[in-house]
Amino acid sequence: MRRSLLDILCCPVCKGDLDLRVDEETGDDIVEGSLWCAACGVAYPITEGIPNLLPQTDKD
Repeated sequence: MRRSLLDILCCPVCKGDLDLRVDEETGDDIVEGSLWCAACGVAYPITEGIPNLLPQTDKD
């Protein structure tokens, strides 16, 4: 995921701003990390450069 995408992404649950937490980075590309919404407390993983912005569901 490119850092520049952070400007246009928002939380799919509450439409709040997302904070980037980087675990692995190559140049301007985020390879591993997460996007975190402070407003609703949901974290979205970034795996192999792909952010997973699907809202999490509780599985019973």
